[in-house]
Amino acid sequence: MARPASDSPPLFALPDKPDFAIEARAIARGSVPVAGMDEAGRGPLAGPVVAAAVILDPDRIPDGLDDSKRLTAATRAELFDAICETALAVSAASLCASSIDATDIRKASLEAMRRACAGLTSAPVLGLADGRDVPPGLGFECNAIVKGDRISVSIAAASIIAKVTRDRMMARRGQLDGRYGFERHMGYATEEHRDAIGSFGAVPRLHRMTFAPLRLEPHAADQAAE
Repeated sequence: MARPASDSPPLFALPDKPDFAIEARAIARGSVPVAGMDEAGRGPLAGPVVAAAVILDPDRIPDGLDDSKRLTAATRAELFDAICETALAVSAASLCASSIDATDIRKASLEAMRRACAGLTSAPVLGLADGRDVPPGLGFECNAIVKGDRISVSIAAASIIAKVTRDRMMARRGQLDGRYGFERHMGYATEEHRDAIGSFGAVPRLHRMTFAPLRLEPHAADQAAE
């Protein structure tokens, strides 16, 4: 896929906090509404990749929006509620481990973003996607913005929705099966998680069998095939 020219500033010029400047310029030229898009869960060994799309109300932007990775879990939870209460539209979508294994994590992340946008109650005129790639099949103009969750509050809001949604999914899975500790590591390759895989094997359709070290673990592969 051809990558479009990015609107991203040089990395050394990243602002301290994201703002509404890109969105305001788009609105001034008639590109309304603007949707921010981001994903969570590209790196874990288990669980879905989750993407979100958010159309903020320019007159009701919650204070404190930022890259979800720079916020505490408690702050993310508070902002999740604030975004859902004030935004004009919010949508999230996920692709499971089997779908990730069937393609690759990059394609799955972009497809999750596309599905999140398709779920919005208002159709965007412009999309702002975190990263280097524009999701295919959107049906509207979209700009890819590297480090977009530190530049655009719309993308930051989407990053929070995606992260909190995914964490809650993994915490629920941890409640259902306490062997792996998903509620603590959210599926990432911690020592606890890798030890659990070694002891109990991989869970079909939950663990990503194309990810190292799972594709190198005979016990995990045998468990997934059963």
